[in-house]
Amino acid sequence: MCGRYYIDSDMADEIEKVVHDIDQRIRQEHFAGDIFPTNVAPIIEKSEHGLKLDVCKWGYPLSQGKNLVINARAESVMDKPSFRNGILYHRILIPASGFYEWNRLKEKNTFSRYDAPVLYMAGFCDWFENERRFVIMTTAANESMIKVHDRMPLILEKGQLKDWFDDRKMEQILHQVPVQLKREAEYEQQSLFL
Repeated sequence: MCGRYYIDSDMADEIEKVVHDIDQRIRQEHFAGDIFPTNVAPIIEKSEHGLKLDVCKWGYPLSQGKNLVINARAESVMDKPSFRNGILYHRILIPASGFYEWNRLKEKNTFSRYDAPVLYMAGFCDWFENERRFVIMTTAANESMIKVHDRMPLILEKGQLKDWFDDRKMEQILHQVPVQLKREAEYEQQSLFL
């Protein structure tokens, strides 16, 4: 679930409204287009001066060089020893214009907000061999997502961004139902049977 997302160049202006500090690497790099696991991507973290835009690599290398772990379930994240340090001490937000998901027939669906140019996905990061890596939190799918997949990213509202970094409020956010999203499909197989 949530194995690829995308960033539009239009998103930068909106993010600059919520962060106070921007890492200079972000200004030098052109972060627009699809973001895949192992890519370095923009993240928002808490700093002593407020929210800061930085970069981090997507995916935890937990299985001895085999598959990367790119998502963590909100329902069980606190119970997983490999995630505990990240969720307790290194929470982040992953800004995206939207994300992709494929249904059982391998049809690509694009999900974005109806009301804003940026999705703020909850996540956390940690250090692996001198490299910072992040995962995206997922939760049960809401009505806008359920026909395509049973999981979706844990999406925060703009007014909750600072709450994600508050230990007491984070626990509540882990159990919330995300906002309804706009779904677009390039091609959708029609069924004769409903």
